[in-house]
Amino acid sequence: MDLKEYIREVKDFPKKGISYKDITPLLQDPEAMKYTVNLFMAGLKGKKIDKVVGIESRGFFFATLLAERLDAGFIPVRKPGKLPYITHKETYELEYGTDTLEIHEDAIKKGEKVLLHDDVLATGGTALATCKLIEKCGGEIVQCNFLVELGFLKGREKLKNYEVKSLLDYL
Repeated sequence: MDLKEYIREVKDFPKKGISYKDITPLLQDPEAMKYTVNLFMAGLKGKKIDKVVGIESRGFFFATLLAERLDAGFIPVRKPGKLPYITHKETYELEYGTDTLEIHEDAIKKGEKVLLHDDVLATGGTALATCKLIEKCGGEIVQCNFLVELGFLKGREKLKNYEVKSLLDYL
Protein backbone atom coordinates (compact mmCIF):
# COMPACT_ATOMS: atom_id res chain seq x y z
CA MET A 1 0.00 0.00 0.00
CA ASP A 2 1.37 3.42 -0.94
CA LEU A 3 0.44 5.73 1.93
CA LYS A 4 1.25 8.83 -0.13
CA GLU A 5 -1.91 8.06 -2.09
CA TYR A 6 -3.84 8.83 1.12
CA ILE A 7 -2.14 12.17 1.81
CA ARG A 8 -3.92 15.05 0.10
CA GLU A 9 -1.81 18.09 -0.71
CA VAL A 10 -3.68 21.35 -0.33
CA LYS A 11 -1.91 24.27 -1.98
CA ASP A 12 -1.73 27.66 -0.27
CA PHE A 13 -3.06 26.40 3.09
CA PRO A 14 -2.94 27.74 5.74
CA LYS A 15 -1.26 30.55 3.83
CA LYS A 16 0.04 31.26 0.36
CA GLY A 17 3.13 29.26 -0.57
CA ILE A 18 2.44 26.36 1.81
CA SER A 19 1.58 22.90 0.46
CA TYR A 20 -0.36 21.40 3.38
CA LYS A 21 -0.20 17.63 3.90
CA ASP A 22 -3.77 16.64 4.78
CA ILE A 23 -3.95 13.23 6.50
CA THR A 24 -7.75 13.09 6.72
CA PRO A 25 -8.10 10.84 3.63
CA LEU A 26 -5.86 8.31 5.38
CA LEU A 27 -7.94 8.57 8.57
CA GLN A 28 -11.12 7.94 6.56
CA ASP A 29 -9.88 4.60 5.24
CA PRO A 30 -9.87 1.81 7.87
CA GLU A 31 -7.44 -0.39 5.91
CA ALA A 32 -4.98 2.48 5.42
CA MET A 33 -5.18 3.28 9.15
CA LYS A 34 -4.54 -0.35 10.13
CA TYR A 35 -1.65 -0.54 7.68
CA THR A 36 -0.17 2.67 9.11
CA VAL A 37 -0.42 1.45 12.70
CA ASN A 38 1.21 -1.84 11.69
CA LEU A 39 4.09 0.05 10.06
CA PHE A 40 4.60 2.12 13.20
CA MET A 41 4.48 -1.02 15.34
CA ALA A 42 7.08 -2.75 13.15
CA GLY A 43 9.42 0.21 13.81
CA LEU A 44 8.95 -0.26 17.56
CA LYS A 45 9.63 -4.00 17.69
CA GLY A 46 11.63 -4.92 20.78
CA LYS A 47 11.24 -1.49 22.41
CA LYS A 48 9.62 -1.09 25.80
CA ILE A 49 7.17 1.83 25.86
CA ASP A 50 5.35 2.96 29.02
CA LYS A 51 3.73 6.12 27.64
CA VAL A 52 2.92 7.53 24.22
CA VAL A 53 2.92 11.32 23.98
CA GLY A 54 0.80 12.84 21.22
CA ILE A 55 1.13 16.47 20.16
CA GLU A 56 -2.04 18.55 19.69
CA SER A 57 -4.05 17.84 17.79
CA ARG A 58 -3.36 15.66 14.78
CA GLY A 59 -0.72 13.76 16.71
CA PHE A 60 -3.48 12.41 18.94
CA PHE A 61 -5.00 10.20 16.22
CA PHE A 62 -2.23 7.64 15.88
CA ALA A 63 -0.73 8.22 19.33
CA THR A 64 -3.86 6.86 20.99
CA LEU A 65 -3.99 3.88 18.62
CA LEU A 66 -0.32 3.14 19.29
CA ALA A 67 -0.78 3.48 23.05
CA GLU A 68 -3.57 0.91 22.95
CA ARG A 69 -1.52 -1.52 20.84
CA LEU A 70 1.56 -1.04 23.06
CA ASP A 71 -0.45 -1.44 26.28
CA ALA A 72 0.88 1.98 27.26
CA GLY A 73 -0.65 5.15 28.62
CA PHE A 74 -1.47 8.11 26.35
CA ILE A 75 -0.32 11.63 27.25
CA PRO A 76 -1.60 14.72 25.41
CA VAL A 77 0.69 17.72 24.89
CA ARG A 78 -1.43 20.79 24.30
CA LYS A 79 -1.41 24.52 23.74
CA PRO A 80 -1.58 26.73 26.86
CA GLY A 81 -4.76 26.70 28.93
CA LYS A 82 -6.15 23.43 27.50
CA LEU A 83 -5.04 21.06 30.26
CA PRO A 84 -6.97 21.26 33.55
CA TYR A 85 -4.21 20.36 36.05
CA ILE A 86 -0.78 21.77 36.97
CA THR A 87 1.51 21.76 33.94
CA HIS A 88 5.09 22.06 32.81
CA LYS A 89 5.46 24.60 30.00
CA GLU A 90 7.96 24.87 27.17
CA THR A 91 8.20 27.91 24.90
CA TYR A 92 9.89 27.57 21.53
CA GLU A 93 10.74 29.73 18.53
CA LEU A 94 8.59 29.96 15.44
CA GLU A 95 9.50 31.62 12.18
CA TYR A 96 7.78 34.80 13.43
CA GLY A 97 7.48 34.75 17.21
CA THR A 98 7.08 32.01 19.79
CA ASP A 99 4.61 29.36 20.89
CA THR A 100 4.18 27.32 24.05
CA LEU A 101 3.21 23.73 24.80
CA GLU A 102 2.12 22.15 28.08
CA ILE A 103 2.04 18.71 29.69
CA HIS A 104 0.56 17.68 33.04
CA GLU A 105 3.39 17.67 35.56
CA ASP A 106 2.42 14.18 36.78
CA ALA A 107 1.89 12.64 33.32
CA ILE A 108 5.15 10.70 33.25
CA LYS A 109 6.99 9.07 36.12
CA LYS A 110 10.78 9.30 36.40
CA GLY A 111 12.42 6.67 34.22
CA GLU A 112 9.35 5.77 32.16
CA LYS A 113 10.08 4.93 28.53
CA VAL A 114 8.28 7.34 26.20
CA LEU A 115 7.35 7.33 22.53
CA LEU A 116 6.72 10.79 21.07
CA HIS A 117 4.31 10.84 18.14
CA ASP A 118 3.11 13.58 15.81
CA ASP A 119 1.64 13.59 12.34
CA VAL A 120 4.25 15.83 10.67
CA LEU A 121 7.89 16.66 11.34
CA ALA A 122 8.50 20.06 9.76
CA THR A 123 11.06 22.44 11.29
CA GLY A 124 11.34 20.35 14.47
CA GLY A 125 10.54 23.12 16.95
CA THR A 126 7.32 21.56 18.24
CA ALA A 127 8.88 18.11 18.56
CA LEU A 128 11.97 19.43 20.35
CA ALA A 129 9.83 21.42 22.79
CA THR A 130 7.84 18.24 23.48
CA CYS A 131 11.04 16.27 24.07
CA LYS A 132 12.04 18.88 26.65
CA LEU A 133 8.64 18.55 28.35
CA ILE A 134 8.98 14.76 28.49
CA GLU A 135 12.43 15.11 30.03
CA LYS A 136 11.18 17.72 32.56
CA CYS A 137 8.76 15.05 33.75
CA GLY A 138 11.60 12.52 34.07
CA GLY A 139 10.72 10.45 31.01
CA GLU A 140 13.25 8.75 28.76
CA ILE A 141 12.53 9.22 25.06
CA VAL A 142 12.78 5.91 23.23
CA GLN A 143 11.81 7.25 19.81
CA CYS A 144 10.19 10.19 18.05
CA ASN A 145 7.93 9.03 15.26
CA PHE A 146 6.01 10.84 12.57
CA LEU A 147 3.68 9.90 9.78
CA VAL A 148 5.08 12.58 7.42
CA GLU A 149 8.49 14.26 7.39
CA LEU A 150 9.08 17.41 5.37
CA GLY A 151 12.76 16.62 4.88
CA PHE A 152 13.50 19.88 3.06
CA LEU A 153 12.79 21.77 6.31
CA LYS A 154 15.53 19.82 8.14
CA GLY A 155 13.54 19.32 11.37
CA ARG A 156 15.40 16.07 12.00
CA GLU A 157 18.55 18.10 12.71
CA LYS A 158 16.91 19.60 15.82
CA LEU A 159 16.18 16.07 17.03
CA LYS A 160 19.71 14.72 16.45
CA ASN A 161 19.93 13.47 20.06
CA TYR A 162 16.90 11.19 19.57
CA GLU A 163 15.98 8.26 17.39
CA VAL A 164 13.62 9.57 14.71
CA LYS A 165 11.39 7.46 12.44
CA SER A 166 9.07 8.74 9.72
CA LEU A 167 6.87 6.67 7.44
CA LEU A 168 6.78 9.19 4.57
CA ASP A 169 9.34 11.77 3.52
CA TYR A 170 8.69 14.72 1.27
CA LEU A 171 12.06 16.03 0.13
